[in-house]
Amino acid sequence: MKIKMKTDGNQVKNNRLKQYEILKNIPLFSCLNDEEIRALAEIAVERTFSKNTILINEGDTSDALYVVCKGKANAIGIDPNGKQIVLNTFGSGDYFGEMSFIDGEPRCATVETKRLAHLLIIPRDKFNHIITSNPEISFKLMKGLLEKIRKATRQIEDLVFMDVYGRVARLLIQFSEPRDQKRITKEKLTHQEIADMVGASREMVSRILKELSVGDYITIKDRIITINRELPYSW
Repeated sequence: MKIKMKTDGNQVKNNRLKQYEILKNIPLFSCLNDEEIRALAEIAVERTFSKNTILINEGDTSDALYVVCKGKANAIGIDPNGKQIVLNTFGSGDYFGEMSFIDGEPRCATVETKRLAHLLIIPRDKFNHIITSNPEISFKLMKGLLEKIRKATRQIEDLVFMDVYGRVARLLIQFSEPRDQKRITKEKLTHQEIADMVGASREMVSRILKELSVGDYITIKDRIITINRELPYSW
């Protein structure tokens, strides 16, 4: 029995050390010292979720902050007809749930994993004690929230003022990085994922991508998109 207790104790210690290392590299918590990060690791709950798992439903009243250690999740809005649009994407180092985390109001969007996701979940009531001793975290939360509001504003403007091609072209630029005088998307994107993010049908997105491929503006291989040259202003 004593040996088992020692093993369990070591496991807990190892888990806390791993969570400490993860949290130390999250930009949101960069203002914390080692002692404060260790305190945060003590209250964080580690969870792994499979692909296509609903983490939060719109209207939920849960009060936790979610930190993405590995994987990917999308915040999505769904209309009464079941059509959805991707409002935001979260990858390693990102966090979500801060709006309800701050004001305690119901969740304003549904969040779903897009691949196997490893998360740390931080309860609001316990986190408040850490915020009290380090107000800079509140500032970082607000700064991150403002960035998301700006992104949502740009997205609304795109939906109002841009045609589908313009939205697809902008998304390809946003999700790509320069490489050897070209641009390559940083992750695999399906036609349906692109359609959900730009608020269009998969068929329309497929047609645009096909025409861009025929014009040698882009090359698609294994769902990775390479932008070979500057995309046309309009299509």
